[in-house]
Amino acid sequence: MICVMVISMQLPAVAQLNKEAALALIKRVVPQQAAAFTVESLPQKDVFEIESKQGKIILRGNNGVSVASALYYYLTEYGHCQITWNGSNLKLPVKLPVVPQKIKKATPYEYRYYLNYCTFNYSMSWWDWDRWQKEIDWMALHGINMPLALTGEEYTWYEVYKNMGFTDKDLEDFFCGPAYFGWFWMGNLDGWGGPLPLSWMKSHKTLQEKIVKQERALGMRPVLPAFTGHVPSAFKKKFPNAKLKATNWTNGFADTYILDSEDPLFAQIGKKFLQTQTRLFGTDHLYSADTFNENEPPSDDSAYLSQLSARIYEGMRQADTAAIWVMQGWLFYSDRKFWKAPQIEALLKAVPDDKMILLDLAAEIEPVWKRTEAFYGKPWIWNMLNNFGGNVNLFGRMDGVAAGPALALHDTASKRLSGIGLTMEAIEQNPVIYELTMQHTWQTEPVQLDEWLPKYIQNRYGTQNDSLLKAWQILRHTVYNGKLIRDGAESIITGRPTFDSTTKWTRTLLNYPPKELLPAWDLFIRSADIKTDGFTYDLVDITRQVMANYALPLQQKWIKAYKAKDSVAFRKTSTAFLTLIEDLDRLLATKKDFMLGPWLADARKWGTTPKEKALYERNARDLITLWGDAESPLHEYSNRQWNGLLNDFYKARWQQFFTLLNKSLVTNTAPDLNTFEKTISQWEWKWVNQQKVFPVTASGNPVSVSKEMYNKYHRLIESAYE
Repeated sequence: MICVMVISMQLPAVAQLNKEAALALIKRVVPQQAAAFTVESLPQKDVFEIESKQGKIILRGNNGVSVASALYYYLTEYGHCQITWNGSNLKLPVKLPVVPQKIKKATPYEYRYYLNYCTFNYSMSWWDWDRWQKEIDWMALHGINMPLALTGEEYTWYEVYKNMGFTDKDLEDFFCGPAYFGWFWMGNLDGWGGPLPLSWMKSHKTLQEKIVKQERALGMRPVLPAFTGHVPSAFKKKFPNAKLKATNWTNGFADTYILDSEDPLFAQIGKKFLQTQTRLFGTDHLYSADTFNENEPPSDDSAYLSQLSARIYEGMRQADTAAIWVMQGWLFYSDRKFWKAPQIEALLKAVPDDKMILLDLAAEIEPVWKRTEAFYGKPWIWNMLNNFGGNVNLFGRMDGVAAGPALALHDTASKRLSGIGLTMEAIEQNPVIYELTMQHTWQTEPVQLDEWLPKYIQNRYGTQNDSLLKAWQILRHTVYNGKLIRDGAESIITGRPTFDSTTKWTRTLLNYPPKELLPAWDLFIRSADIKTDGFTYDLVDITRQVMANYALPLQQKWIKAYKAKDSVAFRKTSTAFLTLIEDLDRLLATKKDFMLGPWLADARKWGTTPKEKALYERNARDLITLWGDAESPLHEYSNRQWNGLLNDFYKARWQQFFTLLNKSLVTNTAPDLNTFEKTISQWEWKWVNQQKVFPVTASGNPVSVSKEMYNKYHRLIESAYE
């Protein structure tokens, strides 16, 4: 018999169950049936109970997260419901199902972590309180008790530096635009997308107050930031004797400045920051700090790295003697050439074991714990990353995620594995993978997919359906097989126009033969009488994926025609390519999840003046296209297959390319591709700086449009793969 050891770090005592907050969550989630539930307190930590008694469903837990987890267990196991970002099914029977005998569940994971610095921008840049409240409820329902909470950090820094004598002018090129905070917070860039209006800082200070208040009311312990040395460029004028070093992220942005941890100012500023932040937002003594995120340290000397780490922790401790450093382990994954065993060990061992928690940020891709002796004895959290940049694709490691956390939990080599989490760069896609990961929260054994998938299907679609079960087995072994590639493939449609089959950030290599996805599409189309939101989302998403894949063989056709100098065939095949983009755009207009309009409208809502609205729209447009300026090497990193963006940006780009190629065929001259590259990047920059209203509500019927696309493209696609 395997014994699972859960190691506590003696965090400060968590507040007891706040019944008012728990009941309010129930009313938000199931308003019509809320009166059927009662809430009771349990003394045990990280345990929940469910029981039917005197006509009521009793939910017991020690805090709001445990109670919400009990509610979600009841909804999924007894009510056959589901709540995801991309479609929810809350169709409960009028008479709620009775729980025949008391259910009791405990979690082996003390920490259930959530979010990545990047999520705050690739998905959350423009969220208001209503959207945040829904996400906090989602967290609680899925057992999250340790969310990263970075909103409003720029206001904290504003107060700190103003109190140190910096003027607004000094700080103007420090604070970036709202779409880029993740990389500003990690010290990768300054100023880009700014200048940041003070109205934004104040509004998001207020928003953060609401976020952390709600999280704590439900029993969560928000992870707040700490100082890692990133300072304004004006620092060198204000403090000419300060020990500063310039560092560069190498992605087309100017240098940023890091204050050496040996400088006495380092500890002083670190203390000021935490004291100010605690006054503004309180503290649960958990602090996120990442040194050298995608930047190499100036030395690989173990003694240097050890001293650096010790000083960063000491800066936290001086402000908060109960401080615990929460470190993303991304640097050990992204720069393994630098971070070898001696360097990692030196960095980690300089901090007391009970004062640091490591996040194995992409454990489902490459478990860093296996090559670091489980982070040299530090408590650590198994996390799934899955999505990079918010790209739209069907992808995940279904079998790996079903087994990975439990296998690590039972492996004696995992030492102080203490948590599970989600650290995706963006959310609101591939809901099955996130539901699957959080299934581990209240169990110690691997998830048996042959048992879990039928439940997932019933909960999502409101019915048991053999055809859809077959479809999901196909999805499991194609898009969700987790083979060959790190993250989901994109479509060549979203790449800057090219003769190549892939570009730097539009990588089209699939982890399955595309023809093998077609039978799943067939089965979904045949089941199209199902009307749940989750089904229509999945139907559109699968239709989108099949059509997006088809762009590659279509590209090969017009390339072949062009090289053969067959202008008639070239016009025909290039027109078919553009028509595919138009059809995709119309398909995606049927679901709000796949629309550009809401993203831009939500950005503009935060503006208090026309100038601010324009700034935020430019931020929103830039992040998902060029990422930076016209010369940005990151263009397309955050590409999106979205209605509005497909026609207005991607199709318009390809049209210009095809015009160039058609002219070269007519004149029998070689196209100047180098000039085109420069011209198109300037056109992209012009697009980024435009203002235009796009629809914010869905149009068209997702089922009928999906069927239309199926009837139009199925035979064409099938023949293309023969």
